[in-house]
Amino acid sequence: MGLRIQVFLLSVWFQFLIIAAVTNNDDAASLKSLKDIWVGFPPNWKGSDPCGDQWEGIECSRSRVTTITLSSMGLSGTLSGDITALSELQTLDLSYNKGLKGSIPSSIGDLKMLTNLILVGCSFSGPIPESIGSLQKLVFLSLNSNSFNGRIPASIGRLTDLYWLDLADNQLEGTIPVSDGVSPGLDKLVRTKHFHLGKNKLSGGIPEKLFSSDMVLIHVLFDSNRAHWPPSFFPRTCENFGSRTF
Repeated sequence: MGLRIQVFLLSVWFQFLIIAAVTNNDDAASLKSLKDIWVGFPPNWKGSDPCGDQWEGIECSRSRVTTITLSSMGLSGTLSGDITALSELQTLDLSYNKGLKGSIPSSIGDLKMLTNLILVGCSFSGPIPESIGSLQKLVFLSLNSNSFNGRIPASIGRLTDLYWLDLADNQLEGTIPVSDGVSPGLDKLVRTKHFHLGKNKLSGGIPEKLFSSDMVLIHVLFDSNRAHWPPSFFPRTCENFGSRTF
C-alpha cells in the first residue's frame, strides 16, 4: 500500500509539473502574434509553449507571462494590439531596437498590471495614447529617443505611483498639461523623482504649479524646448532639485 501511495503521489507531482509548464493559451497566442510580425526575435523562440520552453526574454509565473525584456535584440516590426492579451504582464522592455516602429496601440491601457514600460531608443511615432493613463501601477515610463509627436497626454497625471518619467528626445509639442479641477496633469505626479522632457518642441510657459513643495526631485531635464520658466520659479522651487538641465 505504501508503494502505491508513493507512485500515486509521484504521478500527481509529474502531472502538476506538466500543467505548470504550459503557457496560458491567451498569452501563448499573443506571443505567437508578435513572433509572426517581428523580424529578429531570439532563435530559441520555437514551439508553442513560451514558458515551458523558456523563450529568451520571457519570464513567467504560474503559466502567465509577466516579463518581456528584449532590449538591443535587433527587432524590427510593430507593436501589435495583440500584446494586450498579456493581462498579467508587469514589465515590457523593448528598448534600443531601432527597427521597431509605428504607433503604440491605444489598447496598451488594458495592461493593468504593468509597472515598467520601457521603449527607449526605438523608432515609434505618432501620439502617445491617452489610454496610457490607465496604467495606474506604472513606476517607470521611458519613451525617450523615439519620434512621438502631438501633446503630452494629461492622463499621465493619473499615474500617481510613477517614479521615473522620461519623454525626452521626441517631437512632442504644445504646453505642459497641469490639472484644472476637471482634467489631470503632470502636477499630480508628486512621487515622481525624474522628470525628463528635454529635446522636444514644447512651448509656452512652464506652469508654476507643475512642481509643488511636496516633491523631492532628483533629476529634471527641460533643455532644448521652446518653453520658458516663470521668473518666480527658481527661488521658490530649486531647493527641491537634485540636478537639473534647463
